[in-house]
Amino acid sequence: MILPKVRDPRFTTIRRGGTLTDDDHRLLALWAADCAEHVLGLFEAVRPDDPRPRAAIAHIRAWVRGEVTMMVSRAAGGHAMGAARDLRGAARHAAYAAGQAGAVAHVAAHELGAAAYAIKAVRAAAPEGRADAAGRAECRWQRDRLPAAIRELVLDDQRLRNDICWSVFDC
Repeated sequence: MILPKVRDPRFTTIRRGGTLTDDDHRLLALWAADCAEHVLGLFEAVRPDDPRPRAAIAHIRAWVRGEVTMMVSRAAGGHAMGAARDLRGAARHAAYAAGQAGAVAHVAAHELGAAAYAIKAVRAAAPEGRADAAGRAECRWQRDRLPAAIRELVLDDQRLRNDICWSVFDC
């Protein structure tokens, strides 16, 4: 479970009664796509012929550009998560990261899911005894790519949801 029981209005768009601007929603989507894409190779090393996670990342980027609808991006995210179901370890987490990224068009708070699953993927792929260090390095990599406009929002979200995101944001 990566979503809070009570929705944070900062991740609900203004037109739906929250405070999130469309520009910031798009920035969250692009950051989630970056997080997922950074670990995509861990999935593709196991399933090189399965395009679903890569397609989810492409669709969220296309949604940001106004080229596909929210429903199309969300569906692509769901297909990426379907690619994960029969896998274990790093490949599974990488596919889930892509799926979460694709879902950001529908629910902006999925941005943290993409980041958390990417960190889990890196941890799972790390050599024995190096998982924690690899996870912290991935977390820092992600934070280094946060656009200034959403940086404090995401960092606060990480603090608030760290417990339900497997405590991966302790970096």
